[in-house]
Amino acid sequence: MSEWVPNVVRGSGPLYLAIADALEADIASGVLRDGFRLPAQRALAGILKIDFTTVSRAYSEAQRRGLVEGKVGQGTYVKGKPQDSVGASKSRTSGIVDMAMNLPPRFNDQTLESKMWAAVAGLENSGGMGLILRYQEVGGTIEDRDAGAGWLSDRLPDLTADRVILVPGAQAALLAITTLLLSQDSVIAVERFTYPGLKAIATHMNRQLAPVEMDDFGIIPDSFAEVCRRQAPTLLYCTPTLQNPTTATLPLDRRQAIIEIAREHDVLILEDDAYGKLSNDPLPPIAALAPDITFHVAGLSKCLSPALRIAYVVPPSPRATSRLISTIRAMTSIASPIGAAIATSWITQGLANEALRAIRAETELRRSIAEELLAPLGLRSAMNAFHSWLPLPHGWTRGEFSTRLRNVGIGVVTSDAFAASTPIEAVRLGFGPSADHAQFHASIKAIAEIVSESPELTSLVV
Repeated sequence: MSEWVPNVVRGSGPLYLAIADALEADIASGVLRDGFRLPAQRALAGILKIDFTTVSRAYSEAQRRGLVEGKVGQGTYVKGKPQDSVGASKSRTSGIVDMAMNLPPRFNDQTLESKMWAAVAGLENSGGMGLILRYQEVGGTIEDRDAGAGWLSDRLPDLTADRVILVPGAQAALLAITTLLLSQDSVIAVERFTYPGLKAIATHMNRQLAPVEMDDFGIIPDSFAEVCRRQAPTLLYCTPTLQNPTTATLPLDRRQAIIEIAREHDVLILEDDAYGKLSNDPLPPIAALAPDITFHVAGLSKCLSPALRIAYVVPPSPRATSRLISTIRAMTSIASPIGAAIATSWITQGLANEALRAIRAETELRRSIAEELLAPLGLRSAMNAFHSWLPLPHGWTRGEFSTRLRNVGIGVVTSDAFAASTPIEAVRLGFGPSADHAQFHASIKAIAEIVSESPELTSLVV
């Protein structure tokens, strides 16, 4: 064989993985033998008419699998047919992934990645050393707040920069808002299963949580009304879109009913819209329906980048805006100017929306894998959500199940982390941390195999 060209199926997943898989298949079948010199990376990129970086990643992945070795100045050579290649594949993708983490899956678009990094490099010319050697105003510069208003304009029409506050992450926003609004005896109404970060804030501040019952569509309005009558909460904290952990999205009629109940009982609403931008067909946020009683928090961690630690807050009034900025100044000071500048650059250049589309596409590829294997076993998932909720069948406890998964290298979060009242036998799965589709598929398959077994058959006591 004078030249090797991989037989790859495009569109079935990351191209670099398809090339590595084709290489492994040809080695296993004997098409490629020990010592064969592979084409130079740039040459193969030209043959396949793809980016050089994709071929480089494919060769690196093949080397990680032990299929090839690089010799400095000489090229890349096949190491021969792996012993028990089927077993090796299983070992390589049998899990070792922390599905407890809830973060966006990494998309495979080298052109977009290059543009995003180029925008970061461009900050040297636009912001210069001022981004490094100067304090900036609390709440963000007018440019950063204007970018935030633009980013949220599809969620909150007619939003202007003066209504937007830049905060160092959604958790900092939640802490500042609850500190501003809650007195020593205040009660926070929350969904029965709620964000662990809010639970941590309540514990830290010694504030009581009042759980509101949920069904497959989220908060049950009658339960919220009952909580208001019995416990008189000051604040309702909720995630109306792609709720964490259940993936429920509140229908429009329930949003309106909750607003009416909140007005009747003089309850402010803290709306966490962490996942709102992910939805292809979003409902209007509560802040768009009741702007005068709602603090709207929209972080970038879930829809763009966990590393930026940037969130935009829209308070219900100018007075609330001023008071919240004072609270932020006392508690967390400014958001990172560099992080804010990156976010603004990506938003204004259209790269944030490109990345959002790429995250949605990758999420749906992974969700289709999870749906195929776990939907028959009770998985609850939703379009564009990269987390899912798995109620466990009779016989399993969440502790036994998570321990069994941990033994095969898979981490999940049990319902205890989210429960504002009695936990149930359920776990949350995060689709984002898996390195690639092969690892994700293997992990989901392992989960499906374990959950379909009787707990008594998954462990042996001697």
